[in-house]
Amino acid sequence: MLMSISCSNSRGEKIVTLDFWAFGAEGDRVRQFVAGFESENPGVHVAVQNIPWTAAHEKLLTAYAGNSLPDICQLGNTWIPEFVVLDALENLDPSVDSSNMISPASYFPGIWETNRIEGKLYGIPWYVDTRLLFYRTDLLNKISWERAPETWEEMLEISRRLVKGGHSKYGLFLPLNEWVVPIVLGMQQGSEILREKASLGGFSGAEFLEGLEIYDQFFQEGLAPKGMTEVNNVYQGFQESTFAMYISGPWNIGEMTRRLPEQMQDDWNTAPLPGLRTEDYPGLSLAGGSSLVIFRSSRHKDLAWDWIEYLSQPDVQSEFYKQTGDLPARLETWNSMGLSGIKPTAAFFHQLKSVKNTPQVPEWEQIAMKLQQYLEYVVFGKWSAEKAMELLDQDVDKILEKRRWLLSRD
Repeated sequence: MLMSISCSNSRGEKIVTLDFWAFGAEGDRVRQFVAGFESENPGVHVAVQNIPWTAAHEKLLTAYAGNSLPDICQLGNTWIPEFVVLDALENLDPSVDSSNMISPASYFPGIWETNRIEGKLYGIPWYVDTRLLFYRTDLLNKISWERAPETWEEMLEISRRLVKGGHSKYGLFLPLNEWVVPIVLGMQQGSEILREKASLGGFSGAEFLEGLEIYDQFFQEGLAPKGMTEVNNVYQGFQESTFAMYISGPWNIGEMTRRLPEQMQDDWNTAPLPGLRTEDYPGLSLAGGSSLVIFRSSRHKDLAWDWIEYLSQPDVQSEFYKQTGDLPARLETWNSMGLSGIKPTAAFFHQLKSVKNTPQVPEWEQIAMKLQQYLEYVVFGKWSAEKAMELLDQDVDKILEKRRWLLSRD
């Protein structure tokens, strides 16, 4: 069993080691904040283990099986339900109730709710993520469109004009290996995605099918590329006007800044997602990001909470944003840095006020991959949307069979 070890320094003082796992670039950059925390907490050492995102999920499950989880961990908010089912996470409600640093009012409500499962809080948002529109302002200007689309019908009309006028080959890039946009459209139409307490598929319902019809229309009108090979490099395609609009996340702020030539930096911007109607703008998007969780097996829960509070300080969040480009979870940081009022981050600030989490079931990743598979059948005309979604629901119902059994015992 991997445990936090108490040892002594050269002066004979006992040192408590707090094990912290973080992933990817965040795991690398967070090391820079350890010294500040340790100076405020003499006798404590934070041991950061940086794990590649591609290996993180498997390593966590292996550690759980081997009773060797760390004290504290970064966890993607779509993974939280899985570890709640495993009874591996500490309920953080008592810690928040007694905290002078952390309260729900300091966070985007939709993001905060991704950490609450069946009424209990299991994570504190560390950085936030959502999807919105990246678009070429110069291309839209060529068709005398001076703002981003506010409805999906406007998105279609802009795409038609761009393609017809020869300003771009396609209007919108919708990668077929991504499932976010159909889910967003379904949610905007009012689909629950999963029904009966998230125990049965809801993809064949009228609401999701209405959203899927909008999604598929871009492909059937030739406004979005069907072949993945048509856009081998997103940034090159954006630069060369292969497409004019792209729905993506905050990491692409830095990528667009680095990869597009300097003379193009004033030719693109971000905007919230369209809604079904103008009065619905900004349209609903997905709540994403990573949170900080404490494992129930930790022997140093109080110190782990102190580390969460330290990383949640507005000034620490500000510096972490500068180091990583990850959008801060704290509203105070958005305001103090002016991120809520400048492009291209302002659009994310507005979008994050209108987000919803994906169904909070541990099987979600598996279900999303199934959806991705069936979307291709629809786009390439193998099956009708109705048939494809009926077959998808059959697969989803099988995936959720154990959940239905557990619910039947309550």
